[in-house]
Amino acid sequence: MLLWKRCWKRLRKCEYEHFGSKFESLIHSLVRFLLVALNIEAILGETSVASRKEMLREVEAAGVGLDSVYFQTLQRIREQRGDRSRLGMEVLMWVSHAERPLRIDELCHALAVDMQSTDLDPENVRPQDTVLGSCLGLAVVDAETSTVRLIHYTLQEYISQSCIFPDADEILGQICLTYLNHTLIRGLPANSVSNLGDMPFLKYSSLYWGSHAKIGLTDHSKPLALDLLNHGGNHIYATLLVQHIRSSHSCSLPYHLWPSLHCASYFGIDDIVTDLIEREGCDINQSDCMGFTALMWAAQEGNEGVVKRLLTRDEAIPAKPNDKGETPLWAASWYGNEGVVKLLLARKDVDPDKLTNDGRTPLWAASWNGHEGVVKLLLARNHVDPDKPDSNGGTPLLVASLNGHEGVVELLLARNDVDPSKLDSKDRTPLWVASYNGHEGVVKLLLAQNHVNPDKPDSNGGTPLWTASYNGHEGVVKLLLARNDVNPDKPDNYGGTPLWTASNNGHEGVVKLLLARSDVSPHQPNNDGETPFSVASSNGRRVAARRLRSTGSPNPDKPDNNSPIPIKAEPVAQPASPREDICPDQPKSRDQTPPRIYSLRKRRQITAEPMPRLSRKRRRKN
Repeated sequence: MLLWKRCWKRLRKCEYEHFGSKFESLIHSLVRFLLVALNIEAILGETSVASRKEMLREVEAAGVGLDSVYFQTLQRIREQRGDRSRLGMEVLMWVSHAERPLRIDELCHALAVDMQSTDLDPENVRPQDTVLGSCLGLAVVDAETSTVRLIHYTLQEYISQSCIFPDADEILGQICLTYLNHTLIRGLPANSVSNLGDMPFLKYSSLYWGSHAKIGLTDHSKPLALDLLNHGGNHIYATLLVQHIRSSHSCSLPYHLWPSLHCASYFGIDDIVTDLIEREGCDINQSDCMGFTALMWAAQEGNEGVVKRLLTRDEAIPAKPNDKGETPLWAASWYGNEGVVKLLLARKDVDPDKLTNDGRTPLWAASWNGHEGVVKLLLARNHVDPDKPDSNGGTPLLVASLNGHEGVVELLLARNDVDPSKLDSKDRTPLWVASYNGHEGVVKLLLAQNHVNPDKPDSNGGTPLWTASYNGHEGVVKLLLARNDVNPDKPDNYGGTPLWTASNNGHEGVVKLLLARSDVSPHQPNNDGETPFSVASSNGRRVAARRLRSTGSPNPDKPDNNSPIPIKAEPVAQPASPREDICPDQPKSRDQTPPRIYSLRKRRQITAEPMPRLSRKRRRKN
């Protein structure tokens, strides 16, 4: 087994493209090796010669299929003596159904939870070797991540398809809730989350108890969940949970001020939400430390059942915004939760075109992330403006083009009330931003529009061809050069042509495409007198410099306009024959000759539209 682990570790470090067609055959070879290793271990696991012969006959009869080997190994785990049988199956259940990979110390403490006890017993924590040994090699510690994983991904598939642990989430959720309700855990200060090394299972149970409970809430775990929520923000779990999700949301109040209804709505536990909202004095419109209502959390996470329950209350305010002006409909649109969007659009008191503080509509949010289904729902509403810009001038079409969402771009271009050439605050068109990021499919769609100017510059004078050349997007450059209404030599406000900026950044493919054009001047300098050849040479772009020199470069001793001190030039490549027009012993002067060693002028920077502050929570992030 040790040899198998080493081989698999080395394989994981290799990339598919390095192996090509040999990769698949190597995988099959290692899988066959895994089969042999597991079979040998099964045979050697027997203690007598007779039993080993019997196991050998069983292996021969069953063949060498993975399913049969996994079945036999699981059967051996169940047949272990004493507590090892139960322990081995529990390890496999945790490893195969945990919300994220567990460290070995987390796993050992999770296995030590006694669901019949109200307190922790450190003597229940088993040694790591005992825990791993009970699995007979099916679970190992990954050397790279220090987390416990199954020996092979096919074992995960086998466990899922065979439905070996049908009640896994019910059991894991109950274990997490039992742990959090222990006397020792409940006594921890809510605002102190440091020095928790002796309780490694606390963080996992705090972050994911609700994820398990949502799938399987039993009659025994429901009272445990309500008992935990009754402590509200005074329990340490609330602090850990808010810290986990607050990375994408500003929190102006202490972390522990997070109502129980918000927590249940966040996880989407319908039965718990029903019990909480029926309690006297429950304020379902209360805002938490992040300015979110319970409905906002349910809408963001796509918990349709919770949204339905909250909307049945007469006092519900379904359009209440948070501190950024984002409504539940906006959040559902941003995350692409179509079911929630439908529920909210059915309400007369929900404005489908409500602006955030940054002037962004729900359609803008859905277009940014490419949620075609939500875009269709919103475009079907009469009161939605499909071309409304945000505070930066970005329309839904512009941000969809920026991020390369072809489906959304097609939906918006099909509208008569969408201007495909509308400028943002920096005079950038949808074609410009699509060219900047190299989205060829979107560029094709926009170039097919009659009213799109393919040569429209931004506020800095850079055209779509210029910005595509700047980033080296050869496919987009080809599409633009195929147009008769595109000037391939048009400079920006600083005098830099597409060839100049491609040479400056060392994009040899773009340089080659532009040099093939007869209407491109290979030696046109910018406003500082720097030619494409000089900037390519000074920045160490040797291939581009050689291409430019092969076009018949101007006098290499000609100074530019940005040379305060003399710098002796070094040629990029040795020419076939010595240049007679260059004197190698020319004395130093204040004139700087190309190729230069350093570029003294600061290049202007181009940035794409900033992403909105609200970003997706990653459930599996630790």
